[in-house]
Amino acid sequence: MAEISTIARPYAVAAFKLAKENKALAKWSDMLSLASAVSRDTQLATFINDPKMSGQVLLDAFLKVCGDKLDAGGQNLIKVLVEYKRLSILPAISSAFEALKAAEEGTLDAQIIAAVKPTAAVTKDIVKKLEAKFGKKVSAEVAVDPEIIGGMKIIVGDTVIDASVKGQLQNLAYSLTA
Repeated sequence: MAEISTIARPYAVAAFKLAKENKALAKWSDMLSLASAVSRDTQLATFINDPKMSGQVLLDAFLKVCGDKLDAGGQNLIKVLVEYKRLSILPAISSAFEALKAAEEGTLDAQIIAAVKPTAAVTKDIVKKLEAKFGKKVSAEVAVDPEIIGGMKIIVGDTVIDASVKGQLQNLAYSLTA
């Protein structure tokens, strides 16, 4: 997996620089998201991974599926990826681009996992505290996982705050066996 992200990063950086130059970060984000979704389509993925498939046929098919949603820069990126047989790394390029965009905009994505769905007020309070802790605007996604029994688990980038009952029980079990 690290290899894919290493290969994808230069493409994402190039797309990010171009998008930033043209003040089109949102547009590029949309284009990469679309292209990523198209590349993950099961029928097209089979087409992409077929070694007998001509690059021009693949390029034409991919661009036809994307329609007019890709501008000239987006189409050029697809052409380069087809030429170097790297169309399958589009999801990794899109993810790396989104990380660069978030860093530029000073935002962080947070995942709040709770045993039961928290109220809007609780979520807002958590987001406010996370923004104070990290000094950046936080965009939170709430997920429900009854397996954590109670409490919450919050993931922001590489930081994990585990205040779940399941996490506490695992910590207790570890300390009892150590």
